[in-house]
Amino acid sequence: MDDTYYMKMALQEAEKAGERGEVPVGAVVVCKGRIIARAHNLTETLTDVTAHAEMQAITAAASTLGGKYLNECTLYVTVEPCVMCAGAIAWAQTGRLVFGAADEKRGYQRYAPQALHPKTEVVQGVMADECAALMKHFFAARRHS
Repeated sequence: MDDTYYMKMALQEAEKAGERGEVPVGAVVVCKGRIIARAHNLTETLTDVTAHAEMQAITAAASTLGGKYLNECTLYVTVEPCVMCAGAIAWAQTGRLVFGAADEKRGYQRYAPQALHPKTEVVQGVMADECAALMKHFFAARRHS
């Protein structure tokens, strides 16, 4: 199991979001080689602007672990987290963040590059093309409907 394998799992979550009319972002949390949380955007479903895939995954992972810190976990997400999610990733002291497509418009690196916990290892660009394609197709279909 490597970063590509887990990113494929996150992409499956993103596809579920897209099928529900949600922006197709998916996330999984892996701890000690085991997926302990799977999530996707639910902002439309829950009528909640904070219901991003990362927020849902962090909450589920903390519940599974019985604690709020994810320092021994890796969060895989299909798109670069926004500033809100980067803050939550930092507060959870997430050990690793692995994301696919960069988000030049809303990503944390543009607005708050220091937002993550200093010990969080970041890997970017894993399956970036596939992750970006899912977003592009979703928004193209939305413009033409």
